[in-house]
Amino acid sequence: MIRVGSRALPGAILAMLMISPVAAADGPAFIPEPPGLWAGPMVSDTPATLKGARVIDIPGLEVLMPQKPLLIDVGPADRKPDGLPSSTIWKPAHRSIPGAVWFPGAGSADLPDEKVDALLRRIAELTNGDKSAPVVTFCRPKCWGSWNIGKRLVQAGYSSVHWLPAGVSGWQERNDTTAVTPETGWAPKTPAASAGTFVNGEPTASDQVSSGN
Repeated sequence: MIRVGSRALPGAILAMLMISPVAAADGPAFIPEPPGLWAGPMVSDTPATLKGARVIDIPGLEVLMPQKPLLIDVGPADRKPDGLPSSTIWKPAHRSIPGAVWFPGAGSADLPDEKVDALLRRIAELTNGDKSAPVVTFCRPKCWGSWNIGKRLVQAGYSSVHWLPAGVSGWQERNDTTAVTPETGWAPKTPAASAGTFVNGEPTASDQVSSGN
């Protein structure tokens, strides 16, 4: 039970905070969930729901944090901004929610089977084999990768999956971020200026055009 001032919040109210309709507002509510993983443009409006998982907003994540959830960041590496002088040293640091593990590209729908197996094994290690342990998947707003990894975990039998559509962008509006390095075997490739890439943590203009935004 959570206390606000001198009052305790019942479990039902706590649940409402964590899965309020506001939490699902990453894109238009009429976008349906695909039957499986999304293989289209990775930067575009996402559904308001993820069947089998809870959709949470930043306040909901803040409430969940004392439970020490596994935070899974599947965001790509930032690419070198267009027009940056060739003499400029480009060493982008991927910043994430403190405590997160970074699996760049793990939200892709077409991962090889061996990569999927390795991913699920690593997540099993990080959760000590407990499929009821709370897990939070995220990336950036309008990022299907975080939806896909949440879907994979639901399909794998995880019962406490939380999807955070606001991602790192939402978190850093009111909290600190930290630099993270990728998990072993998930070294990020240097992205090209194509769909699914980010500059300084935000979708590129070409991504928004290609995804109809």
